[in-house]
Amino acid sequence: MGLLSLGTPLDWPETQALASHVRKHGIEQLLSLWYKVRDRRGDRVLWGDELEYIVVCFDEETKNATLSLRQGEILKVLAESHADSCEKIQDGLEDQIPTFHPEYGRYMLESTPGAPYGASPKELSAVERNMRMRRRIARRHLKPNEVPLTLTSFPRLGVTDGVFLDDPTLVPNGKASQSLFLPDDIINQHARFPTLTANIRKRKGSKVAINLPIFVDEKTPQPFIDPTIPWDRNLFPGDSEAKEGAAKPDHIYMDSMGFGMGCCCLQVTFQACSIHEARAIYDQLVPVTPIILALTAASPAYRGYLADVDARWSVISGAVDDRTPEERGLKPLEGNKNGTRMRMNKSRYDSVDSYLSLESANRPEYSDNPFPVDEGVRARLEEAGMDPVLSSHFAHLFIRDPLVIFSEMVDQDDSSSMDHFENIQSTNWQTMRFKPPPLGDKIGWRVEVRSMEVQVTDFENAAFSVFVVLLTRAILSFRLNFYMPISKVDVNMLRAQKRDAVGQEKFYFRKDVYRTRERHSAARSAAHSREPSVNGNGPTSGGSAAAAGGSNGPARFFEGRYPTPSGSRAASPAPWLPPVEEEYDEFTINELINGKSAPADDANEDGASSSSSSSSSSSFPGLVPLVSSYLDALDIDVSTRAEMDAYLSLVSARANGTLVTAATWIRRYIRSHPAYKGDSVVNQEINYDLCKTLDRVERGEEEAPGFLPEGYAERRRKQEVKEAGGAAAAKAAAAAAAAAEAKKDLATANGDGDGEEGKPLSPLTAAAAATSNAAGVGAGVGVKDDGRDLMLQAAHADAQAKKQADGP
Repeated sequence: MGLLSLGTPLDWPETQALASHVRKHGIEQLLSLWYKVRDRRGDRVLWGDELEYIVVCFDEETKNATLSLRQGEILKVLAESHADSCEKIQDGLEDQIPTFHPEYGRYMLESTPGAPYGASPKELSAVERNMRMRRRIARRHLKPNEVPLTLTSFPRLGVTDGVFLDDPTLVPNGKASQSLFLPDDIINQHARFPTLTANIRKRKGSKVAINLPIFVDEKTPQPFIDPTIPWDRNLFPGDSEAKEGAAKPDHIYMDSMGFGMGCCCLQVTFQACSIHEARAIYDQLVPVTPIILALTAASPAYRGYLADVDARWSVISGAVDDRTPEERGLKPLEGNKNGTRMRMNKSRYDSVDSYLSLESANRPEYSDNPFPVDEGVRARLEEAGMDPVLSSHFAHLFIRDPLVIFSEMVDQDDSSSMDHFENIQSTNWQTMRFKPPPLGDKIGWRVEVRSMEVQVTDFENAAFSVFVVLLTRAILSFRLNFYMPISKVDVNMLRAQKRDAVGQEKFYFRKDVYRTRERHSAARSAAHSREPSVNGNGPTSGGSAAAAGGSNGPARFFEGRYPTPSGSRAASPAPWLPPVEEEYDEFTINELINGKSAPADDANEDGASSSSSSSSSSSFPGLVPLVSSYLDALDIDVSTRAEMDAYLSLVSARANGTLVTAATWIRRYIRSHPAYKGDSVVNQEINYDLCKTLDRVERGEEEAPGFLPEGYAERRRKQEVKEAGGAAAAKAAAAAAAAAEAKKDLATANGDGDGEEGKPLSPLTAAAAATSNAAGVGAGVGVKDDGRDLMLQAAHADAQAKKQADGP
């Protein structure tokens, strides 16, 4: 969620006139903070997640699933429950109570844990429970026919052939978006959101135009010209854009910010021990962002059609693309006409364009993308003492205009406010976000990972969140090096969105990820004085250095860099290094996640060995095996390790195809539905059944073989009994188990069951068994089943998890 301020929003001409003012004072605010926090060290590794839900309303009479626009009402009740729970809580646990927040769409909710997690495996084992608790709290505050689905894109958002909102009287005639498909009523009513929507359109000079290739099935018309577009509407000047070429043949056309910002995602944010560690983590995760986007792909349907993509990224990128034709290179630049100052190669919602670390492994050649900057901003930051690399990063962000300015917020005290800085920082929505500490002294330097799609179940969301957290620990502990040209990361981002990218695409990645060569000796020697902690809770020794203001762990390791002349972006390549092109290769997702051994050399006719220079000759250790090796070095109890292994097994299975992505599963569900006609259309009946099925799968009431691990449903039902407590929950779980067993018996009778006995336990079943033995599955906690008591329960459970993780 971006910056939410209260006040009166200025119209676009007034906002545009103040753009230079906001940029200038935003940088002064950054510098005021920079002087205070640039040497901050010793913060504990903490992190948190942001989960977004779509609230779906089921009409049993018409068999229709629509979007509930009751966000304001729901959040008000949730806030009241939160306040009531804070009054009742004891032992100072108020900050442990989960919180809920508004999002762009009025049908969306965002949830976060009440307090950040630690990075020890014991603390990580509490993440899934916290996510389930938040969903349960949200569910308790909804109407009986409403459910919170973690679904990336609602398949029938914006259809014109039926009702997709809970209020059928709403029509798309709003002045903010001027959309042919979406009424402004779907937009959050806070003044920021409709103003943001309108100003993106006004700055761009036209409506946004998003075109996704249609998935061509057996009966899809060729060429596909969408008959549901109101081609002849004449309500706004932009209504003619669709027939003038904005809507492409063989594509699904969307024309509003709501199509992108109305998607849900999963984001994780880490607090690092220092700015140096934050910059290093940022850099190492940049090449990982396309990989986890492909693994979490969950959005194959838009505006009532199946698309030939599996992920949302290009949709949301296009939805907030405010660049003028001159900035996009479609027209020649003409001075500062209409606020246009330079060419901009990307939307403000896109992948990053540079690395940030000063470590020696960060070769200047890696940041090889076009990199426009505000030269005045960069000069001011360097003059104030910020290094050229970080100065260029912020100068790149500040090529953008502010999109929303409140009249009450124009003049600020730059020493005590960060609003102008955040106005631009928070509207650069990139795959990674580098976040300075907020004003105050409780929070440190942070890095946000933003590319993942939200998953159907809390088990999946926890698995991918925990995987990313553990990967950062492995990166620091093993001093891994994932650097590769940024341009290849961009290629990977395009490939990650394609249909079945996990199974069909290859991705560029660095071949040698270990820092074992002498060219990194300076970084290695800096590390010898303090090795990074293997438990994620600070350095293993030398704590007095941090207390005395010295460098902390990885902060020392990540400080040396090739000399970069002031004012320039990159130094010349070091002569002793091999060409960058020799450092990376193409790998499948399976090879990147699970590892790949180099094939044995083939013998030629003379008996000599030969090796191919093709991608098949490159080995790779695998990200999951690297994380497993990190866990092997820790002292972890059996049940906690079983939980970690269950999460890693899910990631591994998604990568090797044993379990399909959510996008593939949803696509198969739609195509196999009796009402599907093979024409790429997702009709009302299909959408209704899909949403119902997704809810049942999440609850553990229905198995999803090939999508979720064996034993998921049983584990989920047992968790419900244990965590919700009470006879009602036990009865519901028993009924769900009976229904699942009956369905299993039916499948066996039809010859679909495998009938095997004595099979080894799946990782998920093993984790459930270990947890059951350790804690006693089915032991009710004796709380009432309502939202307030659930909030209290969550606070106490989080506190207990942290206490156990800290040890006696």
